Amino acid sequence: MRRSMKTMLRWSVLVSSFICLLYLLLTVVSSQNHCNKDDGSHCDTPDGNLYLPSRGLGEKRNTIHLSVVACGDRLEETLTMIKSATLLTRSPIHVHIFSDDDLRPKFKQRLDLWPSIVHVKLAYSLYPIQYPDGENSNEWRQLFKPCASQRLFLPNILSHLDSLLYVDTDILFMRPLDDIWNFLSEFNASQMAAMAPEHEEPTASWYSRFARHPFVPPYGINSGVMLMNVTRMLEAKWLDHIIPYYKKHQYDITWGDQDLINIFFHYFPEKLFQYPCEWNYRPDHCMYMSNCRSAEERGVSIVHGNRGVYHNDKQLAFRAIYNAIRDYEFGTDLEEGLYKKMVENLEKDKHTNCGKISNVFTKQLSKQISKLMKMKRNPFDENK
Repeated sequence: MRRSMKTMLRWSVLVSSFICLLYLLLTVVSSQNHCNKDDGSHCDTPDGNLYLPSRGLGEKRNTIHLSVVACGDRLEETLTMIKSATLLTRSPIHVHIFSDDDLRPKFKQRLDLWPSIVHVKLAYSLYPIQYPDGENSNEWRQLFKPCASQRLFLPNILSHLDSLLYVDTDILFMRPLDDIWNFLSEFNASQMAAMAPEHEEPTASWYSRFARHPFVPPYGINSGVMLMNVTRMLEAKWLDHIIPYYKKHQYDITWGDQDLINIFFHYFPEKLFQYPCEWNYRPDHCMYMSNCRSAEERGVSIVHGNRGVYHNDKQLAFRAIYNAIRDYEFGTDLEEGLYKKMVENLEKDKHTNCGKISNVFTKQLSKQISKLMKMKRNPFDENK
């Protein structure tokens, strides 16, 4: 009997020791999988994706999730876009940046140098460019511009999010992100994404004149500012449609991923919400004639500097906006350091059609800064 008791006690000690060792082992493995590196290298996550740990505020319920894909020489342009997003937005922002291996450490280095007043409301995560298993990564990567097709796969990669705002690197915000985020509440029960029309005038519409594939009537849609209800896109099995569309139309499409998005919403128009052109204002809206009525009435809400206009002399009004935001110093007065500098830059371009209506670029910004001044509110105060 006594021997039996000793044997049971011995086995109890051994089992307890084994459980403790197993727990310690799992803890070590977990800490390796959820690594916390600061050297710019990436970490393996349990789901197999690669990412850099986010920097900034803890996640809050009202956080706005912004995503961008940047490859090649788009570092400065992307940072300027993110800066513009922080200047007026009231809610916390989490930016999900997908980029090349050599760019991710540069993003981390530059973003971490931004002052603490910015990181009060800005968090970021960095991810590598990634495509589903079984797909030709090089083929997808070179579709239209390098890495641009990554946006098609964001709902599946960021499937833990309910909603997401995707923008191209050449986007500049002239009003709070809160305002475009609010369009989500205007979606009906079927709609899962919002974009602006590609054109406003039939004579300027590329899709209606040249497209060899289905598109959203009457003039197509531009995907540079794409607001997504991720939950609904996953329920609609978005990728199960997009990949077959590519295989069917790969020799017909010109604008890559944007054409595939047009094809999808041609067949599922009930799932698309369209906001006015002021939310995706491009050189096409003013370079020949002013054709965005909502911008004329309310001012430009989002500037989209496609055609490389931030970096050439073809549309100086767009470059004036970009330079003013790029050169603005965080913490300085928005009216003096941003708005007046922007107006000063725009005064140098009165000979182009876009320059002649420069007030449409600054109208909304002026309104938003005036609101802040009346509220005596610092745009970088932590959201309560």
